[in-house]
Amino acid sequence: MLETYPAEINLDRVKLAAVIDALIACSEACTACADACLGEDSVAELTKCVRTNLDCADVCGTTARVLSRHTGYDANVSRGLLEACATVCRSCGDECGGHASMHEHCRICAEACRACERACRDLLAVMG
Repeated sequence: MLETYPAEINLDRVKLAAVIDALIACSEACTACADACLGEDSVAELTKCVRTNLDCADVCGTTARVLSRHTGYDANVSRGLLEACATVCRSCGDECGGHASMHEHCRICAEACRACERACRDLLAVMG
């Protein structure tokens, strides 16, 4: 879709597309993980995990939508969202990582969060 944008984009379109894909994948993984946590017998022990998953899903989804829009682009907004996203992905990855040995959905989610954090930080690095 980025290739169809008629004007110049100040970022590498391939790298930007990869970040958007990572954001969407992370949002989906976090949403599914939160739902799976709610289905576990030990749901009371997973309250923080559910909350962190939902926060991460929301931030990643919002960041993906903002990075998909280019008309009237504001790099400061994109930078702020990418920084927030990297922070919430680290937090969620750590939380899910703590449950990964007991719950496969948490292991998968932690991996998605860590990949998304790296993607956000990589894009931030080239944005300057």
